[in-house]
Amino acid sequence: MADKDDKNTMDVEVVRTSTDLESLDEVQLEKQVNANALTKRLLTLGVETRGIHPVPESKRLDKQYYKIFFIWFTCNFNILSFSAGTLGPVAFELGVKESCLVIWLFTMLCSVPPAYFATWGPRLGLRQMVQSRYSFGYYGVILPCVLNLISMTGFCILNTILGGQTLAAVADGNLSWTVGIVIIAIISLFLSFCGYDVLNWYERVAWFPVLVVYLVALGVGGKNLSSVPPPEPVTAARVLSFASTIAGFVITYSGLASDFTIYYRSDAPSWKIFFYTFFGFTIPIALILCLGAAVAAAAPSIPLWAESSGTPGGLLLAMLTPAGRGFAKFLTVLLALSVTGNIAVTFYSISLNVQVFIPKLVVVPRYAFSIAATAIVLPLSIVGAHRFYDTLLNFLSIIGYWASAYVAIILGEHVVFRRLAFSNYDLNAWNQPGLLPTGIAALAAGILSFGLVVPCMDQIWFVGPIAKKGAGDIGFEVAFFISGVLYLPFRALEIRLRGKL
Repeated sequence: MADKDDKNTMDVEVVRTSTDLESLDEVQLEKQVNANALTKRLLTLGVETRGIHPVPESKRLDKQYYKIFFIWFTCNFNILSFSAGTLGPVAFELGVKESCLVIWLFTMLCSVPPAYFATWGPRLGLRQMVQSRYSFGYYGVILPCVLNLISMTGFCILNTILGGQTLAAVADGNLSWTVGIVIIAIISLFLSFCGYDVLNWYERVAWFPVLVVYLVALGVGGKNLSSVPPPEPVTAARVLSFASTIAGFVITYSGLASDFTIYYRSDAPSWKIFFYTFFGFTIPIALILCLGAAVAAAAPSIPLWAESSGTPGGLLLAMLTPAGRGFAKFLTVLLALSVTGNIAVTFYSISLNVQVFIPKLVVVPRYAFSIAATAIVLPLSIVGAHRFYDTLLNFLSIIGYWASAYVAIILGEHVVFRRLAFSNYDLNAWNQPGLLPTGIAALAAGILSFGLVVPCMDQIWFVGPIAKKGAGDIGFEVAFFISGVLYLPFRALEIRLRGKL
């Protein structure tokens, strides 16, 4: 009889109206309306103040699903993607052909998880890390949330450094890296401060000038891309290590995927959301990374490019110079500003993650955390500016580990235990620790998986025994597989002991 009751508990679908969420939304809105004069003024100007509170179904009205494509397209159609592509020839000694094959294959593969998670936003109305509470628990989610904050802050630092350095390269010594970094950070802060509507508008238009820049660069410098010296013999270790870097660049978006789809209609076609998101990642990342690889491989054979290859911005300025020095500088400024689309989106998600990390801050307006994020990113960017390439390589190589484990756990919960049914998520439990999983199963699976991840790491500062045998860096693949395998029995045991999801 007890087994039958357990089965019924598992099989029951949580039938909800949005009444409780509507009431919660009204209370939150009333608090904002009665807040200080600044908040009232910002509300009238259309600045988004909503944080991690679920969006009730009556507020999920947006039908312009194509906007999510431009969010991610503009976010990645920038000079940081170009820089990441240069790592293939520069750091891993791969040829252009080998670099591009790795880029395309692993970009497409690693774009699938964030594209799939993006489809959950319209169904649940929950931000990505709030969704994660249904696997990691109310308190357990703090760990992936912190790791996500570190990853996003790291990307902001890299983008801010790169944008500032590129502005300085144009100024011929009349503008320091520090001033350039401050300019980029302030522009990005403004965009993220305003919130969802402004971000969507900006991301729909900001990609076009960058496209013009890259087309001009190919037009005036493309003929030099054939001047590539013969590459070193390809080894599996170098290919897999570069693949790990690509994974770190792409799969980490899984931690913020649904943050930008929660206002879409609850009956939005999932296939549209998936493919808009998938191609929003794949097209700009793969194309621009391949361009970066081609330019980096050709640079040693072209004196002007070789002299300017100290920074990605300087290299692109040299590539654009045949179009005229003044025009080349103008185009390079546009490239410098291209990073603002990425930083603004990331600042936006950082502000949401802070509220999940410290739940008591849920009453603080979202935009306040964008200001705090800027205050943190600025000094760290200034300090790290002189070691950009080392920072880029080390950062991208390691962040894919935790993200792979996170993806496996979230997928395991949804596919096996929630049975692919969004009706098995009790939305009223989003901030109720007793109604959510304990998170022990997820934390145990994720943490224990690193017992095998560490031996598979191949970093500048550490090479594990398995990697030393020529396997290369296979840490992110191992993290995904082991954490997924461990999570299933751990979570099944947790459900059996608790008698509920």
